[in-house]
Amino acid sequence: MDMQSRNQYLRVLRTEYLKTKAKKERSALLNEAAKRTKLERKYLIKKLRPKSNLDTKPTGRKKRKPVYDGLVRAALARCWKIFDYACGQRLQPLLRDEIDRLRKLNELRCSEEVVTKLTRLSFRTIDTLLQHEKEVSRQQRKYHQKVHPLLYQKIPVKVFAEEDRKTEGHIQIDLVEHCGFSAAGEFVNTLSTTDTATGWWEGEAVMGKGQERVGNAIDTVRQRYPFRWTEIHSDNGTEFINHHLVRYTENEHLHFTRSRPYKKNDNCLVEQKNWTHVKKFVGYLRYDTEDEQSILNDLYRNEFRLYKNFFQPVMKLVRKERIAGKIRRRYDTPQTPYRRVLASPHVPPRTKRELTRIYRSLNPAALRETIEKKLDCLYKAYQKKQHRTVSSDAIKVATKKKQHPVTVSSFVAERRPVSVS
Repeated sequence: MDMQSRNQYLRVLRTEYLKTKAKKERSALLNEAAKRTKLERKYLIKKLRPKSNLDTKPTGRKKRKPVYDGLVRAALARCWKIFDYACGQRLQPLLRDEIDRLRKLNELRCSEEVVTKLTRLSFRTIDTLLQHEKEVSRQQRKYHQKVHPLLYQKIPVKVFAEEDRKTEGHIQIDLVEHCGFSAAGEFVNTLSTTDTATGWWEGEAVMGKGQERVGNAIDTVRQRYPFRWTEIHSDNGTEFINHHLVRYTENEHLHFTRSRPYKKNDNCLVEQKNWTHVKKFVGYLRYDTEDEQSILNDLYRNEFRLYKNFFQPVMKLVRKERIAGKIRRRYDTPQTPYRRVLASPHVPPRTKRELTRIYRSLNPAALRETIEKKLDCLYKAYQKKQHRTVSSDAIKVATKKKQHPVTVSSFVAERRPVSVS
């Protein structure tokens, strides 16, 4: 209990104490007050008298006149901005050496008294006086509208609620990195594309994030779709926001939109496919060789696309309802992308007949078995690459230490076997 709360409690107790005439009741009140306030009984008796120090109002301590007033703060803030927002330790010698120069150049207008105070400031006092200016500068930088290149301003921004989920041809695209634990160097990326209406998915493995390679992969994936594209929606990565892709969309009469920066929900459908169609099967290892890229492309172009599009149902969100503080999501009947394409009135009958013919010739169990075999080949290619890299590093270390070279077989035999998950 602090002093203010204690005095407030004693004022209320004094009213009851003075009204009580019985000695035993007064003694009980004093015992209770001593227990609560931790004060001695004799001191409590003095404070509970009709006139005591409880009635005197606390007088505030006289404020000390500030040495460095607003004029000093304003001049210091002006010098801080001129010298590129230096910290107190770096700004202190500049104030002593450059104040007179700034006054001669009419960049700083202040009195001699202010100059004297500025020259004797310590670096800790400088930082203290500039706290408000630093906070204002930080807020201005935080909420300042970001200036994007003209190309970003040319491509319109579209949120997920504005996208058309009833007509096929509106494609969301994204890149999935296969860099392992390090993003250094060049590695394989998966171009993941999906249709917002039917859920049809196509993928392509690309080495690196070059604009030309990504553009060629988009054109390759586009040819495998059973319907025409009308719109491309991507994130704000430079692998998509570039003049090559803008020129390609203009030549092919495609509408090009992008999501808001750092808002993955604007591209949520392809983000879901990045996990269910890519990371869940391919994993999180680093693939950076042409053999691994060719295995991935062989997988994406053949069995994997057939298995996902013909035998994996997709649920579409119909509406969301808020009931008693909870959001209830309502989905339609799960259907495969193949069934949704057949139900679309915009797809030509010839295309539907071709898809039906392909569907009847497929065996989902055989497709799944082939996918597992190719994933095993991908992992073996990764292991082979890792053993080759480790053995070459061991030979270099042995050469530096002037030892006999370590053979590949002996080095690998000492390593613990890696189990395939």
